[in-house]
Amino acid sequence: MILYSWNVNGLRAVVNKGFWDWLGACGADVAGLQETKLQPSHEADFADMAGYEAAWLSATKKKGYSGVACLYKRRPLDISFELPDERFQGEGRLICMEYPEFYFFNVYFPNGQMSEERLAYKMGYYDAFLAYAQELRKKKPIVVCGDFNTAHKEIDLKNPKQNEKNSGFLPEERAWIDAFVSHGYVDTFRMVNQDGGQYSWWTYRFGARAKNVGWRIDYFFVSEEFKRAVKRAWLEPDVMGSDHCPAGLELSL
Repeated sequence: MILYSWNVNGLRAVVNKGFWDWLGACGADVAGLQETKLQPSHEADFADMAGYEAAWLSATKKKGYSGVACLYKRRPLDISFELPDERFQGEGRLICMEYPEFYFFNVYFPNGQMSEERLAYKMGYYDAFLAYAQELRKKKPIVVCGDFNTAHKEIDLKNPKQNEKNSGFLPEERAWIDAFVSHGYVDTFRMVNQDGGQYSWWTYRFGARAKNVGWRIDYFFVSEEFKRAVKRAWLEPDVMGSDHCPAGLELSL
């Protein structure tokens, strides 16, 4: 089973930059998209999905903001939306699909750069997500993909020292990923690849992508009991159209 995660930074924009060609060639059974920036009225524009069905979640608090989608060929047993904690609903950040073997989370975690208030919201969202994942994990394993908006270790960004005081690489953000891992969640890319210089996001400024001055903030994690199913994990930095690139995971089920 092939899974993908991609922060498309506006689905309507990326469809004009080769998205359908990529989707048709990548072989995804499920593609989790983040930052679709759609409203429900836009969903009809994507009725013909080249063999994929779709689950959509748009932000209700702010138009043209956030939003996630799951495109799938393998139909899930159930689909649910948002965290159960009402404090973290309305920004269109999470879809959970249940399959016979596992729960699949597609999450666009908050960015903490705007203010101390948003950083606190991000940290609260992290904690609420972990609690929810742990509850569902009692029933079956977890696979979670998405834009975590945090680089975990120094190897995961080009300039760690210069970013130690910036949201996305703050000690408390990195400590949460440490805690997530300590609860038994495995970074699948690091299972198979320990090399530096491999990133999933580049600012549009300063020619950063051409220079490969990036951050790895897009992940696939699996719960420890499911890592036996991981066959491959990779990034596709040559796929353009967004300031992020796709991340892939292949499972042997």
